[in-house]
Amino acid sequence: MSGALAWVGLVARVVTGGVWIVAGALKITEPDASIAAVRAYQLLPSSVAETVGIALPAIELVVGLALVLGVLTRGAALISALLFVAFIIGISSVWARGIEIDCGCFGGGGSKSGAASAYPWEIARDAALLAASLFVAWVRRTRLSLDSLLFDRRSESAPEGAV
Repeated sequence: MSGALAWVGLVARVVTGGVWIVAGALKITEPDASIAAVRAYQLLPSSVAETVGIALPAIELVVGLALVLGVLTRGAALISALLFVAFIIGISSVWARGIEIDCGCFGGGGSKSGAASAYPWEIARDAALLAASLFVAWVRRTRLSLDSLLFDRRSESAPEGAV
């Protein structure tokens, strides 16, 4: 892999992972607020919204830590991408239905007057992070990752001079 791609991948991996860690950490100690934020989207049955609201901060933390550490990077990046697709759909849905809520992305959530003006920014942010996640999944290995230390067997099994 090109050295430049590996460094760009590192930046994409750490930025995206850092966002997930902050988002998850801000919500994990406030399960009721997280549940209320999920319910505000009015997309899931109440019992499913409760489960998602409780599980989502932990998932965000795990995905974020995996990306920052660079361990199981491709899988973490794919989960990250799926989450961003879900969030873009959710925000687009409330926007299309005229519902004004705080996205709950970094805590809080629920009804909020004037929130619709933030939807384009939130969708653009999530689209950029989706692109970064897909890039990391495509690159697979980046600089300073545990994956390279744990799973790079080329140096063990490749004959001298082989790539």
